Amino acid sequence: MKRQVILWAAVLALIGWMSYGIWRGEAAVIAERDGAAAVSAPEEEKALPAQKLIALTFDDGPHPVCTPMLLDGLKERGVKASFFLLGGSIEGNEEIVERMAEEGHLIGNHTFSHVQLTKISPREAEKEIADTNEKILAAAGVLPVYIRPPYGEWNEELEELTDMEPVFWNVDPLDWKIQDREKVAGHIIKNAGDGRIVLLHDSYETTVEAALEVIDTLKKQGYTFVTAEELLVD
Repeated sequence: MKRQVILWAAVLALIGWMSYGIWRGEAAVIAERDGAAAVSAPEEEKALPAQKLIALTFDDGPHPVCTPMLLDGLKERGVKASFFLLGGSIEGNEEIVERMAEEGHLIGNHTFSHVQLTKISPREAEKEIADTNEKILAAAGVLPVYIRPPYGEWNEELEELTDMEPVFWNVDPLDWKIQDREKVAGHIIKNAGDGRIVLLHDSYETTVEAALEVIDTLKKQGYTFVTAEELLVD
């Protein structure tokens, strides 16, 4: 008798399991017929590749010939750069400075006469900075926030003298000295990295050619070109 009870229990369980399977199959068919989406286990989110940001910065401009060439190349490639201008070079080139602002580039101060600020009096340093800011404001309608101190020389005294934020660099191909497109571009590409700030000078045609080659090459490697401010703020 006990064995019969166990046997019937097993048979009933089997019938129940088969009925459940048939019901699920019918439910799936109905759902598919009615256009209901099947519910599946959520897939693991794929990690997005890390964004690689790099900034090209140009000192000593504006140059009447090379800077417009550079601006043309940057515009064609949809790239924003940073220009640290000499106050003494702005006169007669105001339209170039205005174009920089209109096209979304960062404009900064590089002093009026490329003097080493740590070797002159505070009063002279203040004038070098202020006169350049006035020139930029008059030409482009923007007041610079950032300064590229010539030769990278900066100290606590200058920190107290001005509210402007100094911008340095960590990639320097010595473009002004080498004046060789291939060597300049090669140095930058070899030393490129996320968050790098590249020092260049838009007074040389070889630099313009090298900069555009760098953009074309590094874009293919997944780099995004930004202004120095975008790196400093991040």
